[in-house]
Amino acid sequence: MTDDKKIKIGWFSFSCCEDNTIVMTEVMNEHWQEWKKIFDFRHMRVLKSRNVLDELDIAFIEGAVASLEHEKTIKDIRARSKKLVAVGSCAVIGLPAGERNNFTEDQKKSIEFLIARFGALPKVLKVADVVRVDVEIPGCPMDPNNFLKVVNNLVREFK
Repeated sequence: MTDDKKIKIGWFSFSCCEDNTIVMTEVMNEHWQEWKKIFDFRHMRVLKSRNVLDELDIAFIEGAVASLEHEKTIKDIRARSKKLVAVGSCAVIGLPAGERNNFTEDQKKSIEFLIARFGALPKVLKVADVVRVDVEIPGCPMDPNNFLKVVNNLVREFK
């Protein structure tokens, strides 16, 4: 398959432990030979140092939205993507990255300086609170079989 016919993929991580990135790379180890023929990995920091954020067929978003910068970037990714997949618990439900949303008033007061220092949103958001999500893959970490099922379904859709 020529490069212009390949499915353009992006993988992005926000507020999370990046366990799903590890799972994805483990799955990729098993499927690399077939995937390199059908995917154009446009943006995937775990794989390459030169990343491009342009038109994407599929964007995988791992992690919760914790800052205005995250929100802005995710909106940009959504605008450039035909399909957006929320990957993992932080992206799908906002937890555990958003645990501070459940803090008591005293706990929230005690971290106000950190919220201000790092430009964090008052509340951590799941990806669907910010943009339209086409597919969700729950889990912390995600089940590799669920990830592979989603990838295969999307490949069929784009062929």
